[in-house]
Amino acid sequence: MKLRRSLLLGFLFLNVVQVSVARFVVEKNSLTVTSPEKIKGTHDSAIGNFGIPQYGGSMAGVVVYPNRNQKGCKEFNEFGISFQSKPGALPTFVLVDRGDCYFALKVWNAQKAGASAVLVADDMEESLITMDTPGEDHASAKYIENITIPSALIEKSFGETLKKAVNGEDMVNVNLDWREAVPHPDDRVEYELWTNSNDECGIKCDMLMEFVKDFKGPAQILEKGGYTQFTPHYITWYCPQAFTQSKQCKSQCINHGRYCAPDPEQDFSSGYDGKDVVMENLRQLCVFRVANESKKPWAWWDYVTDFQIRCPMKEKKYNKECAETVIKSLGLDGKEIEKCIGDPNADADNPVLKEEQDAQIGKGSRGDVTILPTLVVNNRQYRGKLAKGAVLKAICSGFEETTEPAVCLSGDVETNECLDNNGGCWQDKEANITACKKDWLTLGDMRVMPRTRIYCYNPPQTKSSTSKRNGLLDGFISVKPPTTSESFYLAASGPGRCKLNNGGCWHDAQNGHAYSACVDSEGGKCQCPPGFRGDGVNSCQDIDECKDKKACQCPECNCKNTWGSYECTCSGDLLYMKEHDTCISKTVTEVRSAWTAVWVILIGLAMAGGGAYLVYKYRLRSYMDSEIRAIMAQYMPLDSQAEVPNHVSDQQNHA
Repeated sequence: MKLRRSLLLGFLFLNVVQVSVARFVVEKNSLTVTSPEKIKGTHDSAIGNFGIPQYGGSMAGVVVYPNRNQKGCKEFNEFGISFQSKPGALPTFVLVDRGDCYFALKVWNAQKAGASAVLVADDMEESLITMDTPGEDHASAKYIENITIPSALIEKSFGETLKKAVNGEDMVNVNLDWREAVPHPDDRVEYELWTNSNDECGIKCDMLMEFVKDFKGPAQILEKGGYTQFTPHYITWYCPQAFTQSKQCKSQCINHGRYCAPDPEQDFSSGYDGKDVVMENLRQLCVFRVANESKKPWAWWDYVTDFQIRCPMKEKKYNKECAETVIKSLGLDGKEIEKCIGDPNADADNPVLKEEQDAQIGKGSRGDVTILPTLVVNNRQYRGKLAKGAVLKAICSGFEETTEPAVCLSGDVETNECLDNNGGCWQDKEANITACKKDWLTLGDMRVMPRTRIYCYNPPQTKSSTSKRNGLLDGFISVKPPTTSESFYLAASGPGRCKLNNGGCWHDAQNGHAYSACVDSEGGKCQCPPGFRGDGVNSCQDIDECKDKKACQCPECNCKNTWGSYECTCSGDLLYMKEHDTCISKTVTEVRSAWTAVWVILIGLAMAGGGAYLVYKYRLRSYMDSEIRAIMAQYMPLDSQAEVPNHVSDQQNHA
């Protein structure tokens, strides 16, 4: 026990030494104050390592500083505080103070109260730091996983300036901008994932494994298309020299203490050892190298996801034999992979793992990798929730504008800011229509996506919209983005778009009848209704169905054209049947109707009787099943499942 504690202290000392000389780089985005005039300016803010930062885009909002619960450590509804924006207003950015609880808890409480983003003001004058997630416990994991809004830490002096302005009843409008958070120099993105094969390290490992499975599809599409260059990495530690010959160190390390991993179960006496993890990490690195040499680097994703499913620690299948089965099933060269792995017992450096330790040290604008897992995009460390949509958005923001591949323009990555307080645009909740639209910019035959630009359709005056609106052009606004001289038009969107100025389509009313060419769908079509012909936008002309006997063709029929329709009548004591375009006797119809009613009653009684019989049989079977289960339970009681304890990390990150 004493030696075990010494070894743990040795590893801890190693980490402290590494931290003391590490070159940390805080990933930042810009925060611009747009009003009031007296505090206008742009400042740096540190991106929080949770939630979903809007990489490649920006968000505008109004700053709110609560008069109670200013540190955000309690739920705001306990104080009757809501940050839900009113229709037509900008999204709410809640400013809270640092201290007393986790950063992530502050953001979660603000999100539940309706905030669209959170700014945390530092409580000391210092350089910006990264707001990280707290230690791995189930209580925090539940809300961390559900944080979807972005957050940023700001310096104390800037925070005081914002508080003073808000308390002075100024309307403080700001813009959070992530467009330069990831460099985007060309049409290819280089990214890397610092990961781990261990699936027993707790909640963070579970989230990592889930992400790898979810992201496999987009990753392989990007790689096969030549749009990205992906590289996996694995962090290893080394054992202090004084403990390299100890039993504990030998069980956690390979190559005489040069490459180590923590014990998966945090118990040296049972289960898997750290060296098992190092060996599988090394094998996955070699799988990538061999696959890359055969021009199929995307095979790494197949191996890793298959290994997770077929060889989990939880089922005691995390071993070389299972790994070799996966390698064989994927058609990879097992001999080359073993050659790459080398001798784990040699008292010498392993070339692959040595290269990994060197790569962990920051290069250029990238700082040292100190958080696991870590995603690096174009040499910048990604901050935020490790989820498919969020990560894909960050990767796609690394492409030079207008060069994004199709996967970047799909629903997987494109976000609809109109769902967040309607993008600050007008809306009519009763009619379920919004004036906010995120649309495509058309440049000739090429379609490119504006980087999270939101436009507001300028609706006409309505009962629920009393503010003055100018600049209408046939129900649309002509918008000229700064990147092009061409203009394009934006219409209201949503299921109720036709209720707003008929969606810009033709419409008219005569003799108490109204018609519109607007098709109530996301496509925004204008199509003349039945009975009319035309383009649906400028005009729709009535069709004369009576002309050339196109309607009411029976000999006894008389046709009369009406606006948008027609009327048919029959001569004498006859009744017109429109479905069959014929005239029939009213008497015959009455007789047939009577017989029809009789048949309907008879069929209804038969169905009711059959339904009652089925209900009786079902209730009888259920009763007999319950009786049988009760008797069997006396002789075959079920064993209750014992709970499996979760291992938690000692690391915590307090605000």
